[in-house]
Amino acid sequence: MKRLVLSAVITILAAATPALAAGDVEAGKVVFKKCAVCHAPEAGKNKIGPSLWAVVGRKSASIEGFSYSTAMKGANKVWDEATLHTYLEGPAKMVPGTKMAFPGLKEEKDRDDVIAYLATLK
Repeated sequence: MKRLVLSAVITILAAATPALAAGDVEAGKVVFKKCAVCHAPEAGKNKIGPSLWAVVGRKSASIEGFSYSTAMKGANKVWDEATLHTYLEGPAKMVPGTKMAFPGLKEEKDRDDVIAYLATLK
């Protein structure tokens, strides 16, 4: 009986846990070079865009001292993997009025890879 209950709990937890990005971290480092023009992967280092250190799980527009657009301040997002995937496909489409001029990563694999890399920045 205990084994049956444990199995049921594991199944429920697995179903409730969001899937991790199916990306390749090493490939994501390469894709990130497109992002690094404006974003630093280090903590506390803002460039034209905010630092992406610990971005996965962070609330949007939450880095103290960074000058976010009014649109991003009002976006009220949490940068989980699903939200990042949508945002990275077309930032201005998801947050109209964002200062981020980047057109997006059109290839799903590139988005998966860069999100897998971003998830390691903690």
